[in-house]
Amino acid sequence: MLILLFTYISVGIVAGILAGLLGIGGGLVIVPMLVFCMAREGIPDQFIMHLALGTSMASIIFTSVSSFRAHHKRGAVHWDIVRRITPGILLGTFLGSCVAARMSTNFLKVFFVIFLYYVAYQMLSGSKPEPSRNFPGTAGMFGVGNVIGVVSSLVGIGGGTLSVPFMMWCNLAVHEAIGTSAAIGFPIAIAGTAGYIYNGLHVAGLPQYSLGYAYLPALAGIVFASVITAPLGVRLAHSLPVPQLKRVFAFLLLAVATKMLFSLIFKPT
Repeated sequence: MLILLFTYISVGIVAGILAGLLGIGGGLVIVPMLVFCMAREGIPDQFIMHLALGTSMASIIFTSVSSFRAHHKRGAVHWDIVRRITPGILLGTFLGSCVAARMSTNFLKVFFVIFLYYVAYQMLSGSKPEPSRNFPGTAGMFGVGNVIGVVSSLVGIGGGTLSVPFMMWCNLAVHEAIGTSAAIGFPIAIAGTAGYIYNGLHVAGLPQYSLGYAYLPALAGIVFASVITAPLGVRLAHSLPVPQLKRVFAFLLLAVATKMLFSLIFKPT
């Protein structure tokens, strides 16, 4: 148990730094690490992916607050954008978590692996959306929020991999897009956590210390470390060459995705 708790704390350290550094909420690291740790604990396989996604969402509540406060102090959060996109975010994320709760673990793993490969390709290609337009109106922002929310809930992330490119496409500077994305991660995490808890409350067979699909021991370790390290990631984002760091992180994502893919293909029967 001590080894697993240390692992959860280590995951939180990495997640906090990534949340501040890249504006991605850390979920891309939290989810596969939780899948590994929960399997080691002997948690039934049919619950592992749902618990990993729900716990990741719950941890982002705390990570995003620590991260966006640090970005706000540097003037990098556009609160008008956050307010306009939040209604769509809340609805899309909650509905997405309800859909995910009814999907099998294998489906969610396959979806997550595909998403990891997509994010890794995006980072390695260095492709950036051309800043070619302004932000859409109320209906457009609601629709964009829906899409970001649904996808985020299915992969347990704070939405940064989608919201940052969208805001850059709308002529927002990269550091401001990252800072604003950190703030958008908060309503995503709130709605996603509510959905995963609600849909898991009456599920039989979940491990002890679960609150719906949120696994509290893992949540405690991750939150303890990530809240402390998120401001460090913010400082690094304003002083380190983020594009180069993204390429390194992309190779990590490729390795994680490939490992999860192999575990699905060669799963013991």
